[in-house]
Amino acid sequence: MGSDPLGAFRFICGAGPLKYDDPIQYPGQPGRSHLHQYYGNTRTDAYSTYESLRASGDGTCGSDGNGHTLNRSAYWIPAMLDGKGNVVQPDFITIYYKRLPDSDSRCHPETNTAALGKCIALPNGLRFISGSNMQGGYRQAHLPAHVAYAWPYRYNCVTSNGSSNSGSGWYMSLDEATPNCAVGDSIEAIVQMPSCWDGKNLDVPDHGSHVDYPYNGRCDDAHPFVIPAFLISVAYRIAPGDDASKWTLSSDAMDPSKPRGWSLHADWFGAWDPQTLATWTDNCINKHLSCTGGDLGNGTQMKGAMQPSYGWTNPKHLVPIPAGGMAM
Repeated sequence: MGSDPLGAFRFICGAGPLKYDDPIQYPGQPGRSHLHQYYGNTRTDAYSTYESLRASGDGTCGSDGNGHTLNRSAYWIPAMLDGKGNVVQPDFITIYYKRLPDSDSRCHPETNTAALGKCIALPNGLRFISGSNMQGGYRQAHLPAHVAYAWPYRYNCVTSNGSSNSGSGWYMSLDEATPNCAVGDSIEAIVQMPSCWDGKNLDVPDHGSHVDYPYNGRCDDAHPFVIPAFLISVAYRIAPGDDASKWTLSSDAMDPSKPRGWSLHADWFGAWDPQTLATWTDNCINKHLSCTGGDLGNGTQMKGAMQPSYGWTNPKHLVPIPAGGMAM
């Protein structure tokens, strides 16, 4: 792991369905939401519950394609629109979970007054939204400073060989990012999810205040439990003929006067196979390993977690915006 004090578990997802549903924000109300691009459980819809997610669904984040899906969690973000009537579908999505191992003294507030908090496994069934609240603010209270490499919702330009463009840095909006991204590059939409949990609620009415980010080096008293935080990085390739200067998120339509991409946010509904969740927590996280491609840290690996089923280039780069919902 080098100097990184965290254990890590990483995997790759492919693009999933497009739906005007949001089972966290608008449960039981199909078509109520702006258009979302889904990943993970392929049967996620407005009626999804923890029980339904665990019971069925193939997956784009680790599945053998024959119904054996170890990660039936649902992940979704606003769809990327090209300004010409199409959805820009990502090539792939990188997700990685990180947390201090249990052996670290910063996981034990009972013996270390400077501890980050009490480290625990990811609670199955937990769900939340992180990022823009679409009202000019953010869902969690404690955000890192608004500086490069710290802000948890951001964009980046990545070249075809996987390196960040020289001098590109991190961008707070698509307006800032797209002038610096060339054809063949990918625009990454990045959301770093919170790592502090209140220890009580799997969801709350605002769908965000039961989790938060560390503040002044620790999880606050309202969120004393440290869970494996995860980062979602969604790669949108700029293909020949694309005009990235017109790209927007579907949720940007709530206030077109703001910079393109201002409404970036991500939703997550946890529904891991319990044994698999325990395996990567015990091995990758608590043994301070750096697991990639769905490697579970014990000599086994999730099938379908090393790359999307269609390869590294999505053959359906552009698809027409589906009818209905709120997309513009």
